[in-house]
Amino acid sequence: QVQLVESGGGLVQAGGSLRLSCAFSGENFRSYTVGWFRQAPGKERELVAALKRYGGDTVYVDSVKGRFTISRDNDKTTVSLQMNSLKHEDTAVYYCTAGRGLITSTLRNGAAYDYWGLGTQVTVSS
Repeated sequence: QVQLVESGGGLVQAGGSLRLSCAFSGENFRSYTVGWFRQAPGKERELVAALKRYGGDTVYVDSVKGRFTISRDNDKTTVSLQMNSLKHEDTAVYYCTAGRGLITSTLRNGAAYDYWGLGTQVTVSS
């Protein structure tokens, strides 16, 4: 059974930075595509960034390109999201997710992922 636990959220001023981390427990971490989704109040959940397994494609939502970077450490079985130049509109609950069998065209579809963390709140004050 896979478990995902996020950490690193908090309150930051606009223009600041945060680094989210996700600890993966379970087997065969390398075989999972990993990602970060977010959901703001009154809005639908959206993919922020995803990183395919075995060093594959990385995708980002347009609004974070150039500001956010997703990475993974296969030895420590962690997933990170470095968030720079944060904006008020980045305020949301951020969720770590993992799944197998995803192809590039399904990376933005939350239903394609198998496991989810409980989320961590990111609040950016303007």
